[in-house]
Amino acid sequence: MIGAILAPGKRTVTSVLRVMGLSEDKHFQNYPRVLNRAVWSSLAASQILLGLLGVAFVPVGVIGMGLDDTIERRWGAKIKARGIYRDPVRSSHSHTVKASGLRWLSLMLLAPIPWAKRPTASGLSWPRPALR
Repeated sequence: MIGAILAPGKRTVTSVLRVMGLSEDKHFQNYPRVLNRAVWSSLAASQILLGLLGVAFVPVGVIGMGLDDTIERRWGAKIKARGIYRDPVRSSHSHTVKASGLRWLSLMLLAPIPWAKRPTASGLSWPRPALR
């Protein structure tokens, strides 16, 4: 998880492993082969990451959570969750603008930072399936 967060550019298995300092390992070529064949659950990974963020930033007290959504405009045959949604940025009360794409929901941990006047968000995002 740390390597995926720190990897710049495209997050391939190889770039993640290089960020973690494993590029000089004698059996480096075996890591991508094994990791590419593994079955990964983004939901399980996000639950683990959220738990670690909670322990690190809010060890005691009330945990504040924030929820936000955004539309990623994408097209293609392989994108199954694409839908048509109201675009909140371009719409007003009197005029509604629709946008086609993926709707991402972001769950944010609102953690108090000692030098800041307000909580700061650390978040996780996942696509919300389109309603049919």
